[in-house]
Amino acid sequence: MTYPPPPGGWTDPTGQQSSAPADPTLVAGQPVPTQHGPVDPYAPVDPYAGGQLPPGQPMAGYAPQPGYAPQPGYPPQYAGYGYPAPPKTNGLAIAALVLALVGFTSCITAPVGAILGHVAQKQIRLSGEGGEGMAKAAIIVGWILTGLLVLLIAFYVVMIVIAIVTSAGSDSSSSY
Repeated sequence: MTYPPPPGGWTDPTGQQSSAPADPTLVAGQPVPTQHGPVDPYAPVDPYAGGQLPPGQPMAGYAPQPGYAPQPGYPPQYAGYGYPAPPKTNGLAIAALVLALVGFTSCITAPVGAILGHVAQKQIRLSGEGGEGMAKAAIIVGWILTGLLVLLIAFYVVMIVIAIVTSAGSDSSSSY
């Protein structure tokens, strides 16, 4: 027995006439049950499957290589992928970089950003958090801007002293 052509006027591209479905329990509009195929032994482990191995336990059929046991103190790994979880970024490193960069416009926040960068580096060394690059950038930018600010202030002081000395010298010579 053949089915009538489907609505919409399209035909089977293979040119074959469709016959009755092999499984009579399938009904149009109902979801098709999943078909189980061969299991891929290299597929990543489903982290939500519930049958996870405890950390440090090898998968069935695999023995750990001698001398390559997982070392304590390493960050946790994503299940099945082997990549370490990204470390949390130190908030003080972010604040230090922001203050150092704002120092381009305000000048006063640059040394604060540099000092906070040093504190953030110490916290990162102790806690293992991320953000070491941000802390280092805050230190570099902060101290460079602070040095430029000190040079600018010194230049202004020298110019003011020169102006005072020059005007005092011209006033004393004109009074005689």
